[in-house]
Amino acid sequence: MESTTATNEGAEQLVKKPSIFATYAELAKIRLSLLTVVTAGVGFAMASPLGIDWTTLLFTVLGTLACACSASALNQLAEHKKDLKMERTCERPIPAGHVSKMHAFTFGIVLGYIGVALLSFFANVEAAGIALATILLYVLVYTPLKTRTSLNTFVGAVVGALPPLIGWVGATGGLGRGGIVLAGILFIWQIPHFLALACMYKDDYNRGGFKMLTAFGGSEEFTARISVITSMCLIPLCLLLTIVGTTGVFFAVTSTLLGIYLSWKSFGFWKLQTIDSAKSLFFATIIYLPILLMCMLISRTTINWIDMTALHG
Repeated sequence: MESTTATNEGAEQLVKKPSIFATYAELAKIRLSLLTVVTAGVGFAMASPLGIDWTTLLFTVLGTLACACSASALNQLAEHKKDLKMERTCERPIPAGHVSKMHAFTFGIVLGYIGVALLSFFANVEAAGIALATILLYVLVYTPLKTRTSLNTFVGAVVGALPPLIGWVGATGGLGRGGIVLAGILFIWQIPHFLALACMYKDDYNRGGFKMLTAFGGSEEFTARISVITSMCLIPLCLLLTIVGTTGVFFAVTSTLLGIYLSWKSFGFWKLQTIDSAKSLFFATIIYLPILLMCMLISRTTINWIDMTALHG
């Protein structure tokens, strides 16, 4: 009987142990890293009015992906003790014992070198420089600030705003007005997104020692108010992308409708200040971004087609 029980427990442990692929994917925060790839790709496409260099685009997104995975692995290495205290993160590879700290460090450093090298040789040094700055800002500035000041959210938003610039600079070799506005949109979008997340996992963040705005008593109203203000700011910011000539009327209309939708969800969060209203806002931000980026690309493609028709006409 005891033998059978031990066998069953061993079988359960084998079932629960993640695969090597799943372990590395979690260490690299692959879903979050893929989001940076999408925004970098959009930045590249938006900066290519006369046609996309697909080879350069491929290496730009691969380099960006490697750098994003590097930053995620090094961030988890730095926070593994805090991750162990939180329900949401205690099963990550390092606190769960699936990989060693040295293993995670080597994984992160190698990926960082690969990413910067790909961008340097196949895109340009400027894009590689922004990618390296993103890793350093994420690991050396944002990560330690998370336990020191609630302003860490805004620093983290800067990190998330840089991937579209990597794509833009990878395509053009320099910054442009459209690229700066695009980065601004990503910066502002992250604020209601992460504030809603912080509200959803308020107790977990407190256990981990992270100083989020929601960690202070009575701060829910202030957090919700910031979410409303930043959501509303996305409407004129997206219109600015049309004003500088990067997108057309289609994007101006669709982005305004999307901005109204997100602002409405933020107002709901502000009015109720509950976990459910925070979840509603969080999922609204997830819906908002991919649709916005898709409309952006459609609008840019239309402008490119008109320009090419006029050029050949």
